[in-house]
Amino acid sequence: MATYKKRGYKPKTKAEKEVQLEDGSTTAEVFKSLDEGASRTEAWVEKNQKVILGVVGVIAIAVLGYILYQKFYQEPQNIEASNEMYQSQSYYEQALNATTEKDSLFNLALNGGAGKYGFIDIADKYSGTAAGNMANFYAGMTYLNLNNYQEAINFLDAYDGGDEMSGPLAKGGIGDAFMQLNQPEEALKYYKEAASLRKNGVTTPRFLLKAGVTALDLNRPAEALELFTQIVEEYKDSDEVANAKVYKAQAETMQ
Repeated sequence: MATYKKRGYKPKTKAEKEVQLEDGSTTAEVFKSLDEGASRTEAWVEKNQKVILGVVGVIAIAVLGYILYQKFYQEPQNIEASNEMYQSQSYYEQALNATTEKDSLFNLALNGGAGKYGFIDIADKYSGTAAGNMANFYAGMTYLNLNNYQEAINFLDAYDGGDEMSGPLAKGGIGDAFMQLNQPEEALKYYKEAASLRKNGVTTPRFLLKAGVTALDLNRPAEALELFTQIVEEYKDSDEVANAKVYKAQAETMQ
């Protein structure tokens, strides 16, 4: 058990004197070691001062260059791309709501009109910007509506979806394209990715249902049952729940 010794305490026995000397020697060695370590560090820094300053300078220049690039190139490019895309988005929306000349409007959205670039050129000329990235999404969805499934896959796959809706819709669109190309295995993969990405009450049950139906088509009732059950239990207020219950019963009888 440790014994507390008051300040100024003097050792009375030989053993206590030896312990005190040993403690003092150990403390001195620790401080000496620290001093030697600090001296070596100072010597190393002094010896490599130019290299250190060079590395710091390179990092500072890189950071400054990135900030300037973002401020004076990336931001103006993004604004310019957004202005260009406004017309193409208008054509796209008109096509979705049109009863006639849908393909003509979709083609204008892709290739441009009224002196503005279409989605294809925006995605190419403004790649690296947020608007250029979004042009990939719109181009992919436009090609999907035009039944050009391979191009739809190419553009949707290039889209780096970051928001709650467009990300899952892009993955689900790739699934739809693969289904039309008679590749249900790939379609199932993308439907499941779409369902698990940015989970919400709109896209998640939609793509869970598509994944479940595709799993049934592939004769995987256990997998399908799991997907339909997820809709029934977790998305009770969704538009898909009624169909999910019907398909769920079908999957149960197939097992």
